[in-house]
Amino acid sequence: MGSNLFLLFNHTLTADQERQASDSLGISRIVSLPGELQELWSNIPPEPSEVEPYLARVKQWLGSQAQAGDYALIQGDFGATYLLVRFALERGLVPVCSTTRREALEEPQEDGSLKVVHRFKHVRFRKYGG
Repeated sequence: MGSNLFLLFNHTLTADQERQASDSLGISRIVSLPGELQELWSNIPPEPSEVEPYLARVKQWLGSQAQAGDYALIQGDFGATYLLVRFALERGLVPVCSTTRREALEEPQEDGSLKVVHRFKHVRFRKYGG
C-alpha cells in the first residue's frame, strides 16, 4: 500500500502529474481539500499583514487526515506555502512542489499588438528543502 498525496494546490492535477505521483512517489490515493477549504486556500487575501489566521482550519484538516510519511503538494500564496511546509515537516509529512517547464509563444496580431501564450508542462515533484 502506498502513501497519500494531500493537495494544497490551486489547480487540478494533470494526468501526467497523477501518473508521476504514483510511479515516482508511490502514491496510492490523492486527497483534495474539501470545497470550502479549497476556496479559502485559493483566495487568501493580500491585504492582511499576517496570513496565519487564515490557515488554522487548513492545518486542522491536514493534521487530522494525514499521517507521517504522507506527501503534501503545497503551492499557492508564498507566505501560506511557507507556513504549511513548516507545519507539514513538523508532523513528519513530506512536502513537495510541482516543477514545470514554461514555454512562451508570441503571436503578432493584425492591430500591431502582441499576444503571448504561456504553456506549462509538468516535469517532476520536488521535495521542499531537497
